[in-house]
Order: sequence, then C-alpha cells, then structure tokens
Amino acid sequence: MKTLFSIVLALVLSGSLYAQVQHDKSVFKEYEPGYYQNSILKDVRNFDNLQKEKKMDKRFFMDQSNYDLPDKIDLYKQYWHEPTISQGNAGTCWSFSTTSFYESEIFRITGQKIKLSDIYTVYWEYVEKARRFVEKRGDSNFDEGSEGNAVARIYKEYGIVPWDVYNGLVEGRKFHSHATMFKEMNTFLQNVKKENSWNMEYALNTIKDIMNHYIGEPPASFEYKGKTYTPKEFLTDVTKLDMDDYVEILSLLQEPYWEQVEYKVPDNWWHSKDYYNVPLDDFMAIIKKAIRDGYTMSIGGDVSEAGFLRTTNCAMVPTFDIPSEYIDENARQFRFSNKTSTDDHGMHLIGWLDKDGTDWYLIKDSSSGSRNNDENAPEFGYYFFHEDYVKLKMLGFTIHKDAVIDILKKF
Repeated sequence: MKTLFSIVLALVLSGSLYAQVQHDKSVFKEYEPGYYQNSILKDVRNFDNLQKEKKMDKRFFMDQSNYDLPDKIDLYKQYWHEPTISQGNAGTCWSFSTTSFYESEIFRITGQKIKLSDIYTVYWEYVEKARRFVEKRGDSNFDEGSEGNAVARIYKEYGIVPWDVYNGLVEGRKFHSHATMFKEMNTFLQNVKKENSWNMEYALNTIKDIMNHYIGEPPASFEYKGKTYTPKEFLTDVTKLDMDDYVEILSLLQEPYWEQVEYKVPDNWWHSKDYYNVPLDDFMAIIKKAIRDGYTMSIGGDVSEAGFLRTTNCAMVPTFDIPSEYIDENARQFRFSNKTSTDDHGMHLIGWLDKDGTDWYLIKDSSSGSRNNDENAPEFGYYFFHEDYVKLKMLGFTIHKDAVIDILKKF
C-alpha cells in the first residue's frame, strides 16, 4: 500500500508541476509596413533606384499579450548615452552600436558629451576591406557588415572625428543608404579579380573616389572648440580613449573556453583571434555585474526570432522554442551551428531592470525595427531584452577591460 500511495502521490505532484509551467502561444500577424517603409525608404528612393520590398502576408510570432512587459525606459536603471540615431538603409549596425558605446565611455571617463561620427569608421573600414581583398587576390569577404572590434582597430589606425564634422549624409539626405555605393565598389573589385589586375594604389584610390561621391570625403584635420585637430589627435587629446583598454567577450562551446579564439563568422573578415571565450554562466554573470557597476557594452547576436516583437519591442524566448530551464551552452551552440543564431545585428546595452528576480536589459538600437512606435515616445529607438534572450541569442560583446579584470586573469 505504501508503494502504491507513493506512486499516486508522485503522479499527482508531477501533474501539478506540469500544470504550473507556462505554455506560450503563437500568433500569425499580418505584415504591416513600418518605419522602414514609411520613413527611410521615402528618403532613399529619392536618391537610389531600389526595388520595392517584397511583402510577406503573415509572420509567425510569440503571443506576448498575457505578459506584464517592462516596455518603458523609465523603469530601467540606465547610463548616459547619446540620443538614438538611425542607420537608415545601410548595413552598418556594427559601427552605430559600438560608436554609441564609445560615446558613453567618453562620458563615463571624462564627463564629456561628444557625438562621434559613425560613418567615418565605415569609410575607413571599406578601405581596409578593399586592401585585404587585393592582398588576398580576392579571397576575402567584402560586404557591408563587420564586427564591433573593427571600430577600435579603425580608431587606432585612423583616429575619429565628431559627427558634425563628418556625418556621411550628402545632397540633402535624411537617412543613410549605401546599397548603390556598395554595388559599385563590389563590381569594381570583382572586375579587378576577373582581370587579375592587382594594383593596390589604383584599387584603393578608386574605392575612395566612389565613397567620396556617395558619402563625402572625411577630413584630414578640423576645428573643434577653437583648436585644430587631426583625427588621431582628437582621439588621444580630446576623447581620452585608450583603444587597448577594450576587449571582446564570446561564449561558444565550439571553441576552447578560457582561451582567446577566432570568432568564425563572415563579418569577422580579417579573422581576428582576440575574442575571450568564456563559459555561458560566466558570460551572463559578467553582463549582470558589469551593468550594475556602471559599464555599458556593445552587444551583438540574433534578432530574427519569433519571440522578438517589433510591436512591443520586447525580446523573449517562448516555451515553444525552448523552456527557460533548458537554455544552456548546448542549446546556444546548437543554434549557432545550424545557423538559426547568427551575428546579424549589433546594439548598445545601456541599462537594466530586476523584475521579479529576473533581469531585463535596456537596448539602444539604430535599426528601423525599434522605430515602429510613436516618434515622440521615449521608447523610440529602444528594445527590451529578457535575460533568457540574451543567454540564448546574444553571442558576444565589447566592454572595458576594468569590468572584466578578474575574468581576464584566468586567461
């Protein structure tokens, strides 16, 4: 009888526990044009002959209607950052997000509020991509994307300038669009490869000439607060940024933990092996502690998920994807290996909220997806990430080394 009673009790308890598990529902939503179509493309089509975006009738999303979502920025403890700015129709999130991060770093270190040029970095990154394309005889990725640590590399080589000195918007443009410019540069480089004409000086000068036409030529020197600076002088003398103080944190099971490794994605086109690879629990602990200690970070990962809604701007992991208790380094690696997790977007993590013992993170964004609400609303240009979403889908981040000094000692 005792054995039978134990079995019945176990079944009852397991049934009760099962009943308590949240089972998320899904919904198919009609495709509705948003900020990209209604604002960015109106400006872009005045300058570029772009095809109309293909319409999708319905899209599959998580139903978040039963959740009490922390979707107001005033709920979050946040750190100073420049107002959100749109990257327009350009694939330059890597620069916009990390530039925003360095603006916050300048304020944290010096108290100065300086809007830096996002496109200055993009300009010189294209030059370096073209240089490597020629050096490798075409065996190098030439695309719009890159990684956050490209910004530090460009700063060290070329310096940086303020936004109002060089913003890359010419001929009255309101939004960036590099599609035509990129097509022209890529066509030129493919012809260089086809003709086996590897003249470095000619190739780089042509790439610069193309960009000078579409986004303007960056200055060799400029005036700032009554004094003349070169971009390198501005970096060292004004911003006070030391680019050797910034590190890349990664968490992927495919590479050895506690080693510096290569991030094997196309946007790491120069095959940087500077990424500090840590176990997932350490990865999450760093974020949790660093943001509470006053450090923001440029963070990148996957934003093409059913639990990431542009109507709520909230990113969650629904149970029909994977229940929270099963999110671990294996689940994370599985998605990276089968390419359902990619490094498709870079953002700036600027704040946090502890809601019922769970962290939510405030994300500053440059894409059109975060701009489908009221332009006058404080939430315009921001996302809200549940910690599970970060744990499963955000792959790496850039941060000041002081925030991870104990972690770095283990390498």
